[in-house]
Amino acid sequence: MELSFNGPPELLLQFWILKVIWLAGLPLGLYAFGHALMQRADAFTAVGKLSKPAWLGITGAGMVMLAVFTSGPITIIWLAGLVAVLVYLLDVRPKVTEVQRGSSW
Repeated sequence: MELSFNGPPELLLQFWILKVIWLAGLPLGLYAFGHALMQRADAFTAVGKLSKPAWLGITGAGMVMLAVFTSGPITIIWLAGLVAVLVYLLDVRPKVTEVQRGSSW
């Protein structure tokens, strides 16, 4: 894990903000992949989302991007991985969980 900064002092705050976001994204990626892995396959299509294998691929690739591409000019790659993980966590996961739990009525 590379946490050294060799740029101008004006960019030090940006550097640390990106590092905190990256460090928070790693466990989120692991959780998203694990959650997708534990869900029933029919729940994804029941809520009108991509299939379970597709979401496993998306969250898995996002997790790998977060783990491998840490900083520098390739920051955009791990940010794309973080966005993929967040889409699953904020959009897909609540709906999949709700359809498996059933209606609260």
